[in-house]
Amino acid sequence: MGTPLAETEQRLDIWLWRTRFFKMRADAAKAVSLKGVRIDRTGMIRKSQKPGATVCEGDILTFRARGQVLTVRVLGLPLRRGPAAEAQGFYESVSEESEG
Repeated sequence: MGTPLAETEQRLDIWLWRTRFFKMRADAAKAVSLKGVRIDRTGMIRKSQKPGATVCEGDILTFRARGQVLTVRVLGLPLRRGPAAEAQGFYESVSEESEG
């Protein structure tokens, strides 16, 4: 088999960990299980409490981390947990007002 192509979707807990919203993957999984994450994919909004839920480029995620509610757009799917500067390239902050 060859090298796998770029991923088109990724587990929610892995994405949150690799983009450095949580220090450990277990923390990301626990936060998703306890508090849930709202996933907006092409206008279809669903709430998930499953760490294995998938995220894709273009999804808008709303979740609690670092003591606040964050809303971010997924710009890419990281293949590793890199430095913070690299991780920030995989999402952008979204204000709730601009989503209306």
